[in-house]
Amino acid sequence: MEIRHHSYFNLLIISVMFIPAFSAIDPFSEALLSLKSELIDDSNSLRDWFLPSGEIQNEKITACSWSGVSCNKNSTWIIGLDLSMKSLGGAISGKQFNLFVDLIDLNLSYNSFSEKLPVGIFNLTNLKVLDISRNNFSDLFPNGVSNLQHLVVLDAFSNSFSGALPTDVSLIESLKVLNFAGSYFTGPIPSEFGSFKSLEFIHLAGNFLSGTIPPELGKLKTVTHMEIGYNSYEGNIPWQLGNMSELQYLDIAGANLSGSIPKQLSNLTKLDSLFLFRNQLNGAIPFELTQITTLRSLDLSDNLLSGSIPESFAELKNLRLLSLMYNDMSGTVPEGIAKLPQLDTLLIWNNFFSGSLPENLGRFSKLKYLDVSTNSFNGSIPPDICAGGVLFKLILFSNNFSAGLSPALSNCSSLVRLRIEDNSFSGDISMNFSNLPDIAYVDLSRNRFTGGIPADISQASKLQYFNVSNNPNFGGIVPENTWSLPLLQNFSGSSCNISGHIPLFQGCKSVYVIELSMNSLSGTVPESVSNCQGLVRMDLANNNLTGHIPVELASLPAISVLDLSHNSLSGPIAIKFGNSSSLKLLNVSFNNISGPIPSEKIFRTMDRSAFVGNPKLCGAPLHPCSNGKGIENGLDLGSKRTQKLAWILILSAVVVILITVSVFGIFYFHKGSQGHWKMVSFIGLPQFTANDVLRSFNSVEAVEAVVVPPLSGSVCKAVLPTGITVSVKKIEWEPKRMNIMSEYINRMGNARHKNLIRLLGFCYNRHMAYLLYDYLPNGNLAEKITMKRDWAAKYKIVMGIAKGLCFLHHDCYPAIPHGNLKASNVLFDENMEPHLAEYGFELLARLNHSPSQATLSRMETGELNSITKDDLYEDIYNFGEIILEILTNGRLKNGVRNLQSTPKEALLREIYEENEVGTSNSFQEDLKLVLEVGLLCTRSRPSDRPSMEDALKFLSGLKPPKK
Repeated sequence: MEIRHHSYFNLLIISVMFIPAFSAIDPFSEALLSLKSELIDDSNSLRDWFLPSGEIQNEKITACSWSGVSCNKNSTWIIGLDLSMKSLGGAISGKQFNLFVDLIDLNLSYNSFSEKLPVGIFNLTNLKVLDISRNNFSDLFPNGVSNLQHLVVLDAFSNSFSGALPTDVSLIESLKVLNFAGSYFTGPIPSEFGSFKSLEFIHLAGNFLSGTIPPELGKLKTVTHMEIGYNSYEGNIPWQLGNMSELQYLDIAGANLSGSIPKQLSNLTKLDSLFLFRNQLNGAIPFELTQITTLRSLDLSDNLLSGSIPESFAELKNLRLLSLMYNDMSGTVPEGIAKLPQLDTLLIWNNFFSGSLPENLGRFSKLKYLDVSTNSFNGSIPPDICAGGVLFKLILFSNNFSAGLSPALSNCSSLVRLRIEDNSFSGDISMNFSNLPDIAYVDLSRNRFTGGIPADISQASKLQYFNVSNNPNFGGIVPENTWSLPLLQNFSGSSCNISGHIPLFQGCKSVYVIELSMNSLSGTVPESVSNCQGLVRMDLANNNLTGHIPVELASLPAISVLDLSHNSLSGPIAIKFGNSSSLKLLNVSFNNISGPIPSEKIFRTMDRSAFVGNPKLCGAPLHPCSNGKGIENGLDLGSKRTQKLAWILILSAVVVILITVSVFGIFYFHKGSQGHWKMVSFIGLPQFTANDVLRSFNSVEAVEAVVVPPLSGSVCKAVLPTGITVSVKKIEWEPKRMNIMSEYINRMGNARHKNLIRLLGFCYNRHMAYLLYDYLPNGNLAEKITMKRDWAAKYKIVMGIAKGLCFLHHDCYPAIPHGNLKASNVLFDENMEPHLAEYGFELLARLNHSPSQATLSRMETGELNSITKDDLYEDIYNFGEIILEILTNGRLKNGVRNLQSTPKEALLREIYEENEVGTSNSFQEDLKLVLEVGLLCTRSRPSDRPSMEDALKFLSGLKPPKK
């Protein structure tokens, strides 16, 4: 070794002789400066890579003092180069690596390096650690990696490599860690990968690998950790994997595997974690798995497994996580499961389990999370369910549970989410809210509870969601201080026989849904409702309310749906409602409302069913109002002589109109084939003419109304008269489809929500339309996805997108599918509030190809109705994709495949790290919940995805983080 270094040093001396005297720099430092010149270093992370002034001591390497550079004790050799997490980019040529023959450790991870991986790296034959993870290296993984015969760690996680996995890597006998996960590798796993001699860790998940899993992997006797899921294999799990005697961690989730679970996996007696979820595995769970007494995490969820939970699972004394949700399993939960001392998470929802839960569940372990929803369980809640003192989620909805709430719940201070809706629970709600300091989500709806809402509900300072709807004999009143809850967002108590008055709206800062229909409420709607500035939906239908409709409701900035039908309200509809920029539906049917319906356009989009049942109410869409002289329709004309005169006048007027129309028709026929431009303005846009708008697109002062403005693209920015800046979207249509498409644009224009970009109006003729939107100045999510954000900012974006999409799906009648939800269609205003753009355009495109004689209402009952349903499912999937992008700061291009390249526990660790959330950080559970929602929304079967309403409910369990 000394001889080699001596001869190499002589070679360097000779080479230095040819360098001019003024650059007396050692070749190693010069090579690193050459490397620096290739890199993009916007953060100036390599600021200390420079030559010092004065004389340079040639016997030492100058670069040894630079950041990221490690040398031997004498500073004569460079043995390590760590450029990780320095925000570097660009392409690396690799020509400099020929000098660094002594390099042992090369770390380029957590940067943005792109293009091909330089093959020169494979000349670093003394390299032991090569970490190029979390970059954007692309193309094929180059040949020659087998030259690195001393390599111990090869980490290439999360890049954009494509093509086949390199088979020659299996020739490196010293290799212990191999990570090729999170790229775009294709083809099968090479059978040669079963020949590693020293490998301990192999991670190939989250690629496009196919074919069958090679049984040769069973020969890997030294591997302790194997992740090969989130690919698309064929066939079964090879039983030979049961020969991997040292294996502690096995993940083949989301891999399209079929067949049964091999009983030979029970030979993995050192296994700690087994993740086989999200496949198509069938048959019963092998009882032999009980032999793996070391098992702590077992997730077999989202498969086609049948049969019951093996009784022998009672022997898995180390088991902490048991997840069997979303299968076809049946039978009862063995009593022995309740006696597992380490069990903290039991997830068996959406199966066909029956019987009662084990009586001792929660008594012998510190149970944290229990979800048995959507089964056929009966009986009562186990009395010691919260005995461990750490239960924070209890999810029992959609079963046949009965009896009353367990008294233990009233003192379960750790409880955050309680969902027991859709059961047969009865009796009083025996919850002591003053003892539940962290409770955020409570759903007791669709049961048989009585006794009313507990008076101390105002003590639940973190409560966000409360639903007791459809408990017909519930009774009681709405407690006085309910609206003062500082975080309350949703309060639902419909069909509960609640009586008394609606309490004054004290506080009411965060409430956006109030549902109290089908009760016995009396009195007036308090004017203090003006405090509810975030209110989006209020349903007070079918009560005994009296008095006037508070005009304060019209001023609420976000109000969208207001249902006051079937009460005894009187007085007029305030004209101010016509100025609401958000109102979609005002239902006042079957009251004593009188006077004219306001004439603003917002009311013309509402169906007459929203106004019927008020004899003294008139105006469109009801019958016209009287003119005060007893003439209702202009046809009550008295004598026959008067009627004849009237008909003569009417016929004369018709003739004049026909002549006028003919003249104008001839004029416009000669004027141009484009047709006359028309302008439709929605709330928020002054009443400009079409000419005003068209002129703003063009620098020419006078633009003929038939001239098409020369916009540079389909979307642009324009400044309208009075200085209003708008975004303009151009669409084209067939003349015969103008009516149906403009009708749908009108519907889009009346969709108002704070998380939708406002459609202000549109200008159109027979061939095209220009849609005018609010101009938002802060770009889109795609441009900013890689920016580091704190959790509060991410939470704001996720919730804003969810609320906007939920509004389109559930508060528009009928639903408006977005159709093209992606990061680039999420725009930010000056407060960085997200707004959805481009909604409805996919359906517009379909309308342009619909039968010309069809009307929108007819199509929605037929072909488009089923298409819209598919679009809604697609919206939900895309929402899940965006969640996954936000959680990973946009690092992974293919969110579903690449983000899910690790099992949940490892995945969460990565997300915690990406979001700088430590193990003690209070945001951990929030991140985990958001991840779960993202994964639910991206399920492969559309019918398995939650509705946006449910997704928003799941997310509403989060506590809004503070900046």
